[in-house]
Amino acid sequence: MRCTSVVIADRNPVVLQGLMKILSAEGGFKIVASCSDGTSCIEAIRNVVPDIALLDISMPGLTGLEILAIANSEGLSTRLIFFTASVEDRELVVLAAAGAHGVIPKDVPLEILVQSLRQVADGQRLLPLPASDHTVSSEQRNILVTENALTVLTDRERQIMRLVSEGLSNKEIGRRLNIADGTIKQHLHHIYQKLEISNRTVLAALAISQNDSAVAPRGNQIYRVRSS
Repeated sequence: MRCTSVVIADRNPVVLQGLMKILSAEGGFKIVASCSDGTSCIEAIRNVVPDIALLDISMPGLTGLEILAIANSEGLSTRLIFFTASVEDRELVVLAAAGAHGVIPKDVPLEILVQSLRQVADGQRLLPLPASDHTVSSEQRNILVTENALTVLTDRERQIMRLVSEGLSNKEIGRRLNIADGTIKQHLHHIYQKLEISNRTVLAALAISQNDSAVAPRGNQIYRVRSS
């Protein structure tokens, strides 16, 4: 049986120890690092490059979305799975669009948790639709959650999102679009509110993950985000 290397991260030490015991007892998994905060988690992913990482969506240091954005920007191959007590519909959309491979509730039976990790290790994505959507196929699901992340944005906001993903500062975006720096800040504030994210790093990760050429740069571009 192929051995899957795993980094696990959770702010709760009881959950962390439980995950370590469960996966260590299962055949086919090798725990290569365990972390209690986001900063040590991304460092472990960088240094060890595990097959998968199972992490809490809310951790001190860096949030799950920020870790996902960094992993995307650096082209890390690790598949990220979020292990969470609860997740809102909008969070599912953002996580899917940003490239997460799965969201697993913390109250699932142990066999489902293990099966889900094996499926992600085999290349599958396990992001569910919001509870109100039960009638679409898994293929349609992946298309819908990705596209829905940006439907709330205006054309101008999508344009600014694309320029952020290219690493342009607010001043550079203002010069490119011939609008004031303060107007760019207002647009970004509205974008953050609509997508329910907190910073331009996550915004850039969302833009780069899109297949829409009007939003995402071509190729495996690594970006550097500047705030001004």
